[in-house]
Amino acid sequence: MSSAREGGRPAARGQRSENTSGTGRPGGRSGAPRSSAPRTGAGRGWAGDAQAGKSKPPRRPVAPKGPQPDVHVADGVRLQKVLATAGLGSRRACEDLIAAGRVEVDGVLVRELGVRVDPETAVIHVDGMRIQLDQSLVTIALNKPLGVVSTMHDPEGRPALTQFVATRPERLFHVGRLDADSEGLLLLTNDGELANRLSHPKYEVSKTYLVSVEGRVAGNVANKLLHGIELEDGPAKVDRYRVVDTTPQASMVEVVLHEGRHRIVRRMFEEIGHPVTRLVRTRIGSIHLGNLRPGATRVLGRTELGTLMSEVGL
Repeated sequence: MSSAREGGRPAARGQRSENTSGTGRPGGRSGAPRSSAPRTGAGRGWAGDAQAGKSKPPRRPVAPKGPQPDVHVADGVRLQKVLATAGLGSRRACEDLIAAGRVEVDGVLVRELGVRVDPETAVIHVDGMRIQLDQSLVTIALNKPLGVVSTMHDPEGRPALTQFVATRPERLFHVGRLDADSEGLLLLTNDGELANRLSHPKYEVSKTYLVSVEGRVAGNVANKLLHGIELEDGPAKVDRYRVVDTTPQASMVEVVLHEGRHRIVRRMFEEIGHPVTRLVRTRIGSIHLGNLRPGATRVLGRTELGTLMSEVGL
């Protein structure tokens, strides 16, 4: 298995691994599909739940019926100032958001401009998207390179995640894991509540993987993966599946699933006779890897973070 896995990797290690448009080279081996450039509409269509892997748009506030709780805090900060400080625009623009009925505080729709809130405790949504008011909290996307273990510090001295955020002042921890021989999107944060919810099975946060395997995948592979495969620790299945490219020697497929068991993607393909030669995670919930280079990081923007928080009920 190890020799097959190593032989299936592209020869050019410096080549960018991510490919969110769904095309690429399934492995640097003879007979692999030749084109590695993104192609619109390449590969076959998705099989499985049409909604799996798709982020739900934030809900718009709905005018309530009947009396609502009073969210005004007499010694608090004016709501429009809190919104402006959070980066939603000028105070005048934030006043327009409030007057238009687009702002909720602690679940209550607010239209009055004189409302004051406590920025440290208020839960504010604009157009259904959570607004992060705590400026000390940060969430970072990392393209984890091959050979790096998913831990901040490794007692065995193996390459770890700290090197990629060594200049950050925050004490960060990783959300979930990627094996050392897997690559792609990993989130780092100092927001404990967000990390817990992203990792909790209750919220079924989807993950998307681009998987290169040995051999040409048959048509019945989709049915097997979608309906479930029996593994030693119980059945496992994917939510969505599609073939990106294939040759007689190798195939590239894209799968979406919300389970997070140890090496679940590799074990599923191994069970159906297609050992994985390369695995890249390209998406977590609504967060895409995009064109982030291996080893590079970026701080999630306000809209990205707000959408992600809304996906897990924050």
